[in-house]
Amino acid sequence: MAITTLFFDLDDTLYSNKNGLWLAIRERMSDYMAERLGLPLEIIPELRRRYFTTYGTTLRGLQKHHQVDADDYLAYVHDLPLENYIQPAPDLRTLLKELSQRRFIFTNADADHAMRVLKILRIQDCFDGIIDVRSLEFACKPEVEAYERALALAGNPPAQNCAMLDDSAINLAAAKRLGMTTILVRRDHDSSSEADYAVSSILELRQILPQLGDQANSTT
Repeated sequence: MAITTLFFDLDDTLYSNKNGLWLAIRERMSDYMAERLGLPLEIIPELRRRYFTTYGTTLRGLQKHHQVDADDYLAYVHDLPLENYIQPAPDLRTLLKELSQRRFIFTNADADHAMRVLKILRIQDCFDGIIDVRSLEFACKPEVEAYERALALAGNPPAQNCAMLDDSAINLAAAKRLGMTTILVRRDHDSSSEADYAVSSILELRQILPQLGDQANSTT
């Protein structure tokens, strides 16, 4: 069955996970937990990991257990000079413009952060929409509910006609259960039962386009 809709994760998928941005965001999360919530420094790394593992995002855990203001949290943790970490990606732009499928960003971050990233990469006009944590009403990957809402926001394409690209095998699990084709994008990837395909870089998507029923077009 041909793939007609592609869902792209944002951070560490559209750009290399080796540039230090996600590490910087994690540090901002820890700073928020210490400064805004007054949590002891020694418990923060483990608490952050536990919330991420249990709920899909640290924010989700903080909302449940500490009643944090999501707007305040998201503004704080993403307050970084993104241009120090990511640069324009002309090859990625060319690839995205070649694709015939509808394309959506599907991220646990917020749309403001997503648009900042896309503008720096210079691919902000390459997607049909941004599905972010707010539009998902704070459901988040890997919750099945987040994927169901993402499909609805994308116009309810059949899951069997969709592919999910993400750097996290855990995030691909729910997509696979719903019937989506799953593509793991990670430089140090290992084989995963959750991934139908695995690539080291988003640019390697071209190698599996024929299997997705797309030969790409020539527009740039």
